[in-house]
Amino acid sequence: MSSASDKDFSRLVLEPIGIVRTSLATKVEAARQPRAAQGASARIELFPGRNFEHALEDLTRWKLIWVIFWFHHNPGWRPKVLPPRSTSGRKGVFATRSPHRPNPIGLSVVRLEKIEGLNIHVLDADILDGTPVLDLKPYIAYTDSHPDAGNGWLDDRPDDPVAAYEVTFLPLATEQAHWIETRTGLAIEERIRSTLALGPEPHPYRRIRRIDDGMQLAVKEWRVRFSVEGRDVRVAAIVSGFRESQLASDSDDDVLRAHREFLQTWGELR
Repeated sequence: MSSASDKDFSRLVLEPIGIVRTSLATKVEAARQPRAAQGASARIELFPGRNFEHALEDLTRWKLIWVIFWFHHNPGWRPKVLPPRSTSGRKGVFATRSPHRPNPIGLSVVRLEKIEGLNIHVLDADILDGTPVLDLKPYIAYTDSHPDAGNGWLDDRPDDPVAAYEVTFLPLATEQAHWIETRTGLAIEERIRSTLALGPEPHPYRRIRRIDDGMQLAVKEWRVRFSVEGRDVRVAAIVSGFRESQLASDSDDDVLRAHREFLQTWGELR
């Protein structure tokens, strides 16, 4: 009987079939699981010239699809990791969904919205912008769903990270979010809603902290001021996260220019 050692598996070559386009640029901006990314949109761009148009035939008949991808921001792996939802310390990486794996392969189930040519539009995506896609497969309910599978160590903390708070934007915050989206292309309102709906309490993974006059969420270089009353979150205003010295510098960086224009429009709100 042959074994793995009888064959040369020392090097396997994987070739991406496409790339993910989304507003999520860094790891701190992404949900930790697809179910925690409800409503987050993304577009999977398949590479041309490889006959993928035919490979996509019949995929629209499925509501959910598996996306197999490469964690391209992870330089190495860790045998034990500390998952965000662990209440009892570090876990073996093979017992988690951590991206810090020997082979940084990711697996997410997303909701298929539509297909336009080689562009696949999906929802509930927890994948970062620029992520290489290795494969796509349909989610088949009768084979992929196993209600009796159990939750392993997650039974120590069985609550699912589903939206539990109602997020409301006050008029000023609504206008500011629209300005930012128009000027920079950052879908900041969507990001704010999806993050705060999961919980507005201070949390390092969601970049939430208390400040003197309320609560603050960091979204890239922007700072979002909000308050909480019961299960209601009220977003009051958005301010720049840059220091005055940075804004006054001679840098012609487009991000800084956008923040300077924002201050010219909305004034100094700190």
